[in-house]
Amino acid sequence: MEYGSIERELHIDASPEVVFEVLSSPEYIRDWWSAETEFEPAAGVTGSFTWTDQDSGAQESALFTVVEADPPRTFSFRWTYDEAAVAGPGNSLLVTFELLPKGEGTTVRFRETGFRERGWEAAVLEAHYNDHRQGWDFYLPRMAATANRLAAAR
Repeated sequence: MEYGSIERELHIDASPEVVFEVLSSPEYIRDWWSAETEFEPAAGVTGSFTWTDQDSGAQESALFTVVEADPPRTFSFRWTYDEAAVAGPGNSLLVTFELLPKGEGTTVRFRETGFRERGWEAAVLEAHYNDHRQGWDFYLPRMAATANRLAAAR
């Protein structure tokens, strides 16, 4: 396996505006990704995502930098678990959500790249890649469900 990128495409029964809000609003990120964060969705903004294990109370954080926030078309960020002050090329992974209107809903093209660029040895690269692949396969449907609920409530 190449471990170069993780790519997914899914359809959501919500407008691109609603999907963008769910992807870029701390309130909804808490709902679908279980991450605490505070930030404005604007290019160059930095922050952190923090996940808390409900059983042990242990926390894990990841620093991020918004790369692009072009509502309602694109939202992307770089994120890293390194202690670097700013997530940038070489020390982070790039996550991109491209939102395409389709009928009454939205096609979301998701991509996470940068695994090989991290310079990890093969076993570490494979472990991180598989962890992220499994994570996105769990969280992307939750994001879609959150967007669908928000659209239905409006």
